[in-house]
Amino acid sequence: MTIQEASQATRPAGRPRSEKAEKAIIEATLDLIGEGMGISELSIEAIAARAGVGKTTIYRRWSNKEDLVVDALVTLKAPLPALSGESVRADLITLLDAMRVEAGMGRVRCVMNIAMSESDRYPQLMERFFKTAVEPRRQAMRNTLERGVANGELRQDVDVELAMAIMSGAMLWFTKWGPAGDLPAGLAESLVDHALRGLAS
Repeated sequence: MTIQEASQATRPAGRPRSEKAEKAIIEATLDLIGEGMGISELSIEAIAARAGVGKTTIYRRWSNKEDLVVDALVTLKAPLPALSGESVRADLITLLDAMRVEAGMGRVRCVMNIAMSESDRYPQLMERFFKTAVEPRRQAMRNTLERGVANGELRQDVDVELAMAIMSGAMLWFTKWGPAGDLPAGLAESLVDHALRGLAS
């Protein structure tokens, strides 16, 4: 998702924007969070100083710090991968492998871990982030599993929400608490194949 798309997803369109200034503000926000500055300590003043812009430049684009942080976090999420629709197995592997690749990006992992550690203090911010950046990925997996049930690739009695939790939860375990180092390229395929042994018709 581009910076412009992320911005439009969380606030209405307004006056013409300077893409260069917006990119500098977004990058400054992510840099400061990645350096260990939590959302509570983050300030518009600090972001403006790092980005080399005035505070008014920021406020012309975002009404408050929370709106800016949401937009910044959304830009860390890669575009939803294209699904072939040829088989449930292939599409599930594509979706889970996108999680694996994203987890291998050090900056993304660091910033998200710091931001998520304050989710209890900023529930509305996190709710908006999940709705914008996470739910589309969940819906893609949900649609894939429901298609599999409908066309007979999966059992008719499959609990779709539970199946989603099993597969995405397994990948999440490896990305957060699994062995150190790069995750193997075939991890998504292995996880899907193990899960489908219990889900397939």
